[in-house]
Amino acid sequence: MRDLKKSFGATLAVDGVSLSIAPGSMTAIIGSSGAGKTTLLRMINRLVDPDSGDILWGGESMSRVKGAKLRGWRRRCAMIFQQYQLAPRLDVLTNVLVGSLHGRPVLPSLIKSFPKNLRARAVLELDALGMAPMAFQRVETLSGGQQQRVAIARAMMQNPEVLLADEPVASLDPANADLVMDALTRINRERGITVLVNLHSTDIVRRYCASVVGMSRGRVVFDGACQNLDAHTLDRIYNAPARSEADKPRFAAA
Repeated sequence: MRDLKKSFGATLAVDGVSLSIAPGSMTAIIGSSGAGKTTLLRMINRLVDPDSGDILWGGESMSRVKGAKLRGWRRRCAMIFQQYQLAPRLDVLTNVLVGSLHGRPVLPSLIKSFPKNLRARAVLELDALGMAPMAFQRVETLSGGQQQRVAIARAMMQNPEVLLADEPVASLDPANADLVMDALTRINRERGITVLVNLHSTDIVRRYCASVVGMSRGRVVFDGACQNLDAHTLDRIYNAPARSEADKPRFAAA
């Protein structure tokens, strides 16, 4: 990312962000609500277009691609959302199979006509996340942690090279948060997929991520190893005015 900027009206959400994310790394982005974390992730896979600056992948600019090239980039750069973005009345397996739609004819998919090889692969993705026994259960009957694991399985059906996770554990209890973070860690280590994840809890950051990017008021104020994330640095990251109690960092022993 080179000098990325994005405004919404008079609000400058991302202000000149330049970052290099190492391939195969697991990197956390932290900061108060409104620091620009979500906007940054959405710009990376082009759900939001930058006002200026550039996004480079393998030396090729992705910030202005359109059509088939944009669809190809979004396939390689899968995204997981805080609110899961699943179809609640469809079963788990069909929700996961939706992740395979990139590059496939739409009409057969609308009538849930997925090839046997894709259905088998979807079951394997669910099994890797401990969700195979619920393959034919409607998503609306699942807990939040289970739904997030279904969302991860759906993302993996894209065969991504980059996985973007926007506060994937913010709505979960500690036990389910650990299950989701364990799953992301396994994907990163076993498949070599680059994971970039927005997080609030510094305890989770320290346990799961090797590198950290700290944002404040749309700018990067820290970019380094997790072991360098001390109390002084956290204070610099979370120094935005008028923050609520929910936005304040949850300090944990190093």
